[in-house]
Amino acid sequence: MDRDGLADFLRRRREALKPVNFGFAASARRRTEGLRRDEVAGLAHISTDFYTRLEQRRGSRPSETTVAALGLALRLTEDELDHLYRLAGHQPPPRAAHGDHADPSLLRVLERLDTPAQIVSDLGVTLKQNPLAEELLGVQTGHTGLRRSQIYRWFTDPEERHRFPADDHETHSRSYTAHLRAAYSRDESSPKPAELVAELQRRSPEFTRLWQEHEVAVRTDIRKRILHPVVGLITLDCQILISPSHRQNLVIFTTTPGRKDAELLTFLSIVKRTTEPQPGETGY
Repeated sequence: MDRDGLADFLRRRREALKPVNFGFAASARRRTEGLRRDEVAGLAHISTDFYTRLEQRRGSRPSETTVAALGLALRLTEDELDHLYRLAGHQPPPRAAHGDHADPSLLRVLERLDTPAQIVSDLGVTLKQNPLAEELLGVQTGHTGLRRSQIYRWFTDPEERHRFPADDHETHSRSYTAHLRAAYSRDESSPKPAELVAELQRRSPEFTRLWQEHEVAVRTDIRKRILHPVVGLITLDCQILISPSHRQNLVIFTTTPGRKDAELLTFLSIVKRTTEPQPGETGY
């Protein structure tokens, strides 16, 4: 582990980030450039004390999972993330190709979370869900063909919209279209985005109308209202961590502690535990 190199690299990358790009207010009272240490720690889901020790050259060696989380929080490129792994004394993991396997760095973070979360490709294919995400949104990993894309299902299958209030449908439609436009523009040579866009234009007048407006956006935070069949309407904040390749996103659903939505999310986790098959049960 290169303590000096790790501390310097983390500090420089942190200071190079713009708070407004993360939803933080750009206040004149900020005494530091870029993000604050506690903000980076929060984005990486680690303690501020642990992160501060790393920048002060006195922390213990971060695990591979923590390195992956820091890479996402600091929005490192693939080369920068590989460098961070080496500074921390780890071998960089194989880079994820544009395919059906979840990015290793995103997967490591997903496995640590105790809140609903899922890994989704830039074309809307859900690659991995944790159990709470399955309970919240239903199992999304069993589809085949173009239906694997939640963007495709949103515009072609009315059932896909039942878990969202009707007043929010237009917002979701615009968000999905703008996100797909960004993915399409980034990888025009690949047949997959082109096939998805062509089929949506053929089947969905709504998508065609929105596609013609040429909006482009990759959101990193959004608020969603979900109509759950057990707990009812629940409002969640969605933090979106983007992989270094920009081809996969880790979507994390959270609530503000102490509010009704936090109580509903806690109840949802209880429902999940009580409905799971117990040892000796068939699971039917």
